[in-house]
Amino acid sequence: MNRLKLNRRQFLQTSAVAVAGAALLPQAFAAATKRTATDQVTLGNTGIKLSRIGIGTGSNNGHDQSSQGKEAFIKMIHHGFDSGITYIDTAERYATFPWIGDAIKGLPREKLFIQTKVPGQPEDVLAAIDKHRKTFDTDYIDSVLIHCMTDSNWTDSYKRIMDGFNEAKEKKWLRAKGVSCHTLGALTSAVKSDWTETHLVRINPMGRYMDTPTPKEVWNRNLAVDVDPVMEQIKSMHAKGHGVIGMKIFGNGDFKDPAEREKSLRFAMSKPEINAIVVGLVNPQQIDEVISKVNSILAEEA
Repeated sequence: MNRLKLNRRQFLQTSAVAVAGAALLPQAFAAATKRTATDQVTLGNTGIKLSRIGIGTGSNNGHDQSSQGKEAFIKMIHHGFDSGITYIDTAERYATFPWIGDAIKGLPREKLFIQTKVPGQPEDVLAAIDKHRKTFDTDYIDSVLIHCMTDSNWTDSYKRIMDGFNEAKEKKWLRAKGVSCHTLGALTSAVKSDWTETHLVRINPMGRYMDTPTPKEVWNRNLAVDVDPVMEQIKSMHAKGHGVIGMKIFGNGDFKDPAEREKSLRFAMSKPEINAIVVGLVNPQQIDEVISKVNSILAEEA
C-alpha cells in the first residue's frame, strides 16, 4: 500500500495554510454577524423578512410627505429600495395612502414588506382590507394592523374585527395581523392575546408620545420619563415570538437635535427584542442620513 509522504518544506507550507485559515475564521465570523441598517431581519415567529429600517409615510398623518408632491414621494420610495430598505409603513388615514400603489410599481413585490393599518371598526372587515389590496394593486399585504388602539379591553370589544382579520389571513390577503397601540392598557392586552402576531410599539428613551403611565405634561416639560413598563411589555412580546416593530423613534418629530436622534437610534438598536424600526422620512437625503447613522452605531458593536 502506498502512503503519501510530505517532506519538511511541504509540511511547513501545509501547516502555514492551515494556521492562516484558522486565523481568518474569527474575522469571517465577525463579518457574517455584523449588523447593518438594511439587513433583512425576521419578524418574530412569522417567518416574514423585512429591512431593519422602514420608511414611515405618515409624518403629521402623511402631510409632511404629501407636501413634497407625488413624484417626489415615488422617487423617495424607490431611492429607499435601491438603498436596501424594503419595509414601507402606511395607513388608510395617511395622506400618502392613495400613492402607495404607484410608489411600489416596478419594484419586485416579493422583496417588499408592506405594513398598513385599518382604522376603527368597519362594518365589512373584509371589504376594508380589500380596499388596501386594491389601492396598492397587490394580491396580498405583508402585515395589517388595527390602527391606533386605546381601548384596554379591545380583545373583547374588537372581537368581530379580529375575526375578520383571521378570515382575510385564511384567504391569503394578509400574511400577519396585529395592532398599533396608543395606551399602556391596550398594549398590555395586545401582549396577552395570542391573536396578535405583529406589534407596532411607540418607543424612545425619552418617553415622548409613548404608552407610559407618565402624564403627558411631564414629558412636555422634558422631565425624566420611565419607559421600563413599555420595555417590559416588549420583552414579553419577544418571549412569545410576536413580531416587534418600534415607532415614534424620533418622538413624533419632536427630536430635532441630531444628538437626540442619535440617542434614540442607539437605544432602539441596543434592544434585541425589537426586530425593526420605522422612521418617518420625507426625502432621499433623510433616508441616506438614517442609514448612515444606524450603520455607524451598529459598526461600533463589531
